[in-house]
Amino acid sequence: MPLLDGFIEPTFLIALVVAVISAFVITAIAAFVFRMAARKRAWARAFIRLCRRPFRIVILIGALWIVTSVYLTTTPDLTLAVDFSMRALFIAAATWLVAALMYFFEEVIAARYRIDVRDNRVARRVRTQLRMLRRISVVVVIVCAIGTVLLSIPGAAAVGASLFASAGLLSVVAGLAAQSSLANVFAGMQLSFSNALRVDDVVIVENEWGRIEEITLTYIVVHIWDDRRMVLPSTYFTTTPFQNWTRRTSELLGSVEFDVDWRVSTGAMREELNRIVAQTELWDRRVAVLQVTDAVGGFVRIRVLVSAGDAAMLWDLRCIVRENLVEWLVAENPEALPLGRVEVRQPARRPTTSATSAARGQRPVTEAPGLFSGDSEAVHRGEEFTRSMPIQEINDQKL
Repeated sequence: MPLLDGFIEPTFLIALVVAVISAFVITAIAAFVFRMAARKRAWARAFIRLCRRPFRIVILIGALWIVTSVYLTTTPDLTLAVDFSMRALFIAAATWLVAALMYFFEEVIAARYRIDVRDNRVARRVRTQLRMLRRISVVVVIVCAIGTVLLSIPGAAAVGASLFASAGLLSVVAGLAAQSSLANVFAGMQLSFSNALRVDDVVIVENEWGRIEEITLTYIVVHIWDDRRMVLPSTYFTTTPFQNWTRRTSELLGSVEFDVDWRVSTGAMREELNRIVAQTELWDRRVAVLQVTDAVGGFVRIRVLVSAGDAAMLWDLRCIVRENLVEWLVAENPEALPLGRVEVRQPARRPTTSATSAARGQRPVTEAPGLFSGDSEAVHRGEEFTRSMPIQEINDQKL
């Protein structure tokens, strides 16, 4: 008996001490083994960092549970209370350990896919899917743990059976009440596994340029270029068009446009463009093109196309090209700077009537073929629109 005349039996205390010492020895041995492995293996360091505390707690609670289940057998009420408490604590600690193991496996697998390289599309897809799987698994494990603890309460099984009888109606009501939340959950899962959106993808949403920072089951966080965060529901990316600049690859093309005068030297400007991009590491040496795309309204529009490895480098490259070409125009081709032309004329004297008449008599009037005159086809075209409708005569006797 653990309790004797109001005092705790010495054997029970000894068993508790032995259980605590055994748990300490087991955790110490495991810690020594993993520390030795951590000197050469990165996964061992990750395991120690993530699973050390929950592992120790699971071993300690498990040892104490064994002792209490062996020695606390004489008092039924006390036995049930202590057994339920130890079971609940053990389930909670085991749930913590399982969740930590999921974080550990995610980190170990993700370490094989580096995202600090140029072509990291596959790595970002795998990391996004791993993160989503880990979150779903943790939620499932926690729900199962809570259900196990509740079902271990004496009499809870009968109550649970009666509740399951009305689960159909409750599920319909809950589905209607949480329709938007469930839509976001399924949208988040769809985005993660359909490869339409990944962590670190560069996107344009709501006319803002940013990077996908986090994908959860209900919302997505976009890191805007000026360090703002835009939080959008998952359904936004399944119902609204958006631009994904890193869907296949991170390489991009960008344009720089100039409105210059007609006297611009496009050949010399093209040579200057080639010289500029050749001296910067931002250019990936794929595209560097200068073309005249328009020449109306007193200006010549020149478009420069350049390419870079990703969106950030492309932005800086476009700024460098624009700045240096502006300086070149000012220094080397100033006559190509855009000008606003104004033509000033002196009022001409009107000729006399006789002179005008004489001039009209000397100069014949030239009639060019028009739309409805000038040749047979034009005349026929005009008749289609100008000929009168035939009028039928009505016999008065028929009235």
